[in-house]
Order: sequence, then structure tokens, then C-alpha cells
Amino acid sequence: MIACFQPVTRGIAAAACVLLILATAGCAKKAEKPKGRPPALVVTAAATQQDVPVQLRAIGTMEASESVVVRTQISGELVRVAFREGQDVSKGQLLFQLDPRSYQAALRKAEAALARNRSIMANSARDYERYSQLVREGIVTQEQAEGFRTRSESAAADVAADQAAVDNAREQLGYCTITAPISGRLGVLAVNRGNVVKANETVLVTINKVSPIHASFTIPEKELPEIKRRMAAGKVAVQAELAGNSGTEQGVVSFLDNTVDPTTGTIRLKALFDNPGKQLWPGQFINLSITLEIRKNAVVVPGQAVQTSQKGQFVFVVKPDATAEIRPVTVGPAARGMSVVLTGLKPGEQVVIDGQMRVVPGGKVEIKQPEKPAPPRAGQPEPAVKSGTVGASAR
Repeated sequence: MIACFQPVTRGIAAAACVLLILATAGCAKKAEKPKGRPPALVVTAAATQQDVPVQLRAIGTMEASESVVVRTQISGELVRVAFREGQDVSKGQLLFQLDPRSYQAALRKAEAALARNRSIMANSARDYERYSQLVREGIVTQEQAEGFRTRSESAAADVAADQAAVDNAREQLGYCTITAPISGRLGVLAVNRGNVVKANETVLVTINKVSPIHASFTIPEKELPEIKRRMAAGKVAVQAELAGNSGTEQGVVSFLDNTVDPTTGTIRLKALFDNPGKQLWPGQFINLSITLEIRKNAVVVPGQAVQTSQKGQFVFVVKPDATAEIRPVTVGPAARGMSVVLTGLKPGEQVVIDGQMRVVPGGKVEIKQPEKPAPPRAGQPEPAVKSGTVGASAR
């Protein structure tokens, strides 16, 4: 009996094991729930409302308001240099002295010739007067008297020529002393004492007037109407940023060129700065800005919040339920790290400034603290910038 029921018992046990395994697997499947997409970690910032100055920015080159290359007007030996390189000089201040001896001799010679011919002219005049009297008395003929008149006139002409020679010699002697034609800063001394210089050829030194000073720069031609309108209304203020964040200098637009460069689509302007502390220097590159207008109550967001797609620019707005909404926006001028939003956004709305690649429209987001403080702060507007050399943002 026992031998007959032993196979049946083993089969029942095996079937029971299979049923137990299937039941366990089924329970496990019922316990598992489908996993959803985790919230995207993002950094946000609030859209703020500020009065933003809209500025046209450009890179300019500083130029001396006056620049004179000093040359000698006569030839001779340079016997004195009366300044130090790089010093400031005033108009009329002595700079150089040439050897005057040969020019002094030439002046004395011209003065001697003048004195001789003046004596001849005086004698000729007396002779003519005497012969004129003799003609009236009938002692000599009119022709004889006319000869003395001619001699007198010739002597007078010689005196005039000698006087011109004296004036020229005196002027040449004066050129031996070279003074500063303008006030300004001296450059490098080009010729040392003891050298022989040639008239109108040898450069001695260059003087640059740096106070006031000009900045030369270009702006896109599309900004020309606005600049002309503001120049017609009054002075157009220009701000120059000093090197090393050491401050700014205030100036005004002093020149607008009469032609747009067709190859670059830009027009040249100049700004004049008083430069009392001589912080600006000729040849220096400088960042310039012209304030065109003040946008009242402009909506401003950090520039990194604005994204671009084939359909245009947009931002991710975080809604109160912690979901992200894609919002098309119209962006105005760019500020320093900021963007002015013209349409599509309201003050106070939270926009994503970091983590946009992880955001899905309509998906959940989790806000984390930024590693660095957000650049904008309410009540401290940055100027909205329009580039004057590379390009310009739309208004």
C-alpha cells in the first residue's frame, strides 16, 4: 500500500510548490507601482519691474584734441633741449635752441646793406631836389633832373629790398628758438642735443593735448536718426568707463560724421571729455555708453532665463503648483546680465534661470538654491545695452 501511493504524494508536493511560486510572483507584481518622472531641479528668479536706462554701447579710441609734430623751420645744430620727455608744457614755453651764430651774422649783413642803401637813397633824393630847383631856374635841362629822380627811386627800391632781407634774416634768427605751439603733454624726444637738423624734415617731438580729449567711435547706421534727434534737442551725454573699474568720465558728443561707411554700415562720432585728472589717454581703447532713454517700469529678468527655439524666444515660468509652463516672450534691449521683457511676462512671476535642459513643459519642478546670488536686485536697475560696434539688440 505504501509503495503504491508514494509517486502520487510526490506529484502533489511538486504541484503545490509551483502554485506557491506563481502566487508569490503575482503578489509581487501587484505590490509594484509604476514610477513617474522625478521633479526637475531648477533655480528660479522673480521677474522684477524697474526703471531701466537704455544705453547705446561702443568701443572707442581716445585721440588728443590737438596734436602737433614739432619740426625745425631752419637747418642748424641743436644746442639745447629745454624739457624732459613726457612733461606738460604751456603754449610759448621754450623747447629747443639751435646755434644762432650764422643767422646772427646774416642779420648783421642785411642790416648793413640796408644802412648803405638808405644813405644812397637820401643822397639821391637831395640831388633830385637840387636839380629840380635848377630846372626851374633854367640852369639845367629837365632830362638831367629826371636822371636824378630815377636814381632816387632806384635807391628807394633798394632800401625796400634790403628791409625785406633784414626782416627775413630776423625771422630766420627767431626760428633758432623753438617754443611750444600748444599746451599739452610732450612725447619722446626724437633728436638729442648736438645733432644737425634739417629744415622742415627732422621731427623733434610731438605734443598731444589730452585735456580736453576726444573719443572716436562708431555706431550702427540704424541708430543715426535717434542720435540726430537727440543732438538737435541738446547735448548728448557720453560716459567712459575707466580702466580697472576705477570710475567713469562724463563727456558729450562733439562730432557726427557726414557719411555712413557703406562697407560696415556704421557712422563715426566723437565725444569730448574734459579729462581734468588725465585718466584718459590718446590711443587707449575705452568702453563708451550713450543713454538714449529711460524705460519706466520695465519687466526685467536675468538674461539666462531667456531661451531660443525655432519659434522664437521663450522662458519657463514656474506656476504655483510647482509645474513649468513654456511662455513665449518678446525681448527688448539686453542689460548687463539682464534682459528687458516687452511682452509675455508679468512682474513677480518666477522664471527658470538654471536647469532648463531638465524641464518638461507641464512637468513638476523642484526649486533649489542658487550657488551664487542672482545678479539682479530690485531697486538697482542696470542699464539696458545696445552695442554700437558689433550689433544692437532690438528695442
